[in-house]
Amino acid sequence: MASQKKSAVGFIFITLLIDFTGFGIIIPVLPKLIEELTGGGLSVAAIYGGWLTISYSVMQFIGAPILGGLSDRFGRRPVLLGSLFGLGIDYIFLAFAPTIAWLFLGRIIAGITGASFTTAMAYIADVSEPEKRAQNFGMVGAAFGIGFIVGPVVGGLFSQFGLRIPFLISAGLALINWLYGYFILPESLAAENRRAFDWKRANPVGSLLHIKKYPALAGLLAALFLLYISGHAVQSSWTYYTMEKFHWNEAWVGYSLGFVGIVVGVVQGGLIRVIIPKIGQVNAVYYGLVLYIIGFVLFAFATQGWMMFAFMLPYGLAGIFGPAMQGIISNSVEANGQGEIQGVTAGLMSAAAIIGPLVMTNLFAYFTNPKHAVYFPGAPFILAAFLTVIGLFICSASLKKYHS
Repeated sequence: MASQKKSAVGFIFITLLIDFTGFGIIIPVLPKLIEELTGGGLSVAAIYGGWLTISYSVMQFIGAPILGGLSDRFGRRPVLLGSLFGLGIDYIFLAFAPTIAWLFLGRIIAGITGASFTTAMAYIADVSEPEKRAQNFGMVGAAFGIGFIVGPVVGGLFSQFGLRIPFLISAGLALINWLYGYFILPESLAAENRRAFDWKRANPVGSLLHIKKYPALAGLLAALFLLYISGHAVQSSWTYYTMEKFHWNEAWVGYSLGFVGIVVGVVQGGLIRVIIPKIGQVNAVYYGLVLYIIGFVLFAFATQGWMMFAFMLPYGLAGIFGPAMQGIISNSVEANGQGEIQGVTAGLMSAAAIIGPLVMTNLFAYFTNPKHAVYFPGAPFILAAFLTVIGLFICSASLKKYHS
């Protein structure tokens, strides 16, 4: 039984790794594919790219609680397998998309199937002993880190054989994982532990409505939301920005994102264990926000491509903010409210993933359009810095009570 549980957790790790890797693979090549399908330049591609990200995020926002509810009713296995198969079909859609409309259809499918993250987390909880649950949940962060390092590099390297090749690689990985799961993956949720599907619990807006239960945390949650939006200056604009300003090809975009993954992995996987206990959670929040502001401004005014690699260091070190803020928020809530507050922060992240790409990609498109008087492709990073400054002031006012 212990061996079965261990292999099941390993499969879930591989599932999430493939999800994150597949997403990372297409990042370097998506702008050029959009250009090919629309006949426009990078400014036009950025606008379409923003809407593609939004379509993905909206469907994930809607789909996550629904898939979670379905997995409680029918078990984790069928939902996970369905998601993996759908993910493979999505990448095939993208690989052979003849028009931009097909690309949107593929991203909508990906958003629904990408919501398997919720079911995967539930599967880990099912098969983990209480004392090992936190350790197994930590594998999710490891899968994200590895996927975001490997994915963009693979996408950048194989793009030289054609813009569609990385999508076919992602499709192959997803479908192989689906086949493996079909024959190997056991069900983790016993029949007696299942419950009827309830549309009230599957309401994607429900988690956001719980914010009103925590008025003392309103300031911290607002600051967190602003930073989530700011983060899309990097997540949604990086590829377009570096291609426009430094004329990077898909391979160099992949290398740069892989380096981002390494820096973030070092900080999240090791340095935070030393830095946060030494300086405290409150100071880690302040230093992290200041480093984010510095990183955004440096990205905006970089004049050479190599500078983007150098400026990733302060930006990556700013990652001490997230765990420190999560720790403060978690410590402010009773034990029986931990799941609910995590649902609130997840809801804020999903909402930011809808707003952020729209704002940042359209801002980039405006300031790179030759028809406009001002040319400044770094505009999304300046907006991100401004929003983070606001978040810093909000945190300063909200965290005074935590000072000894």
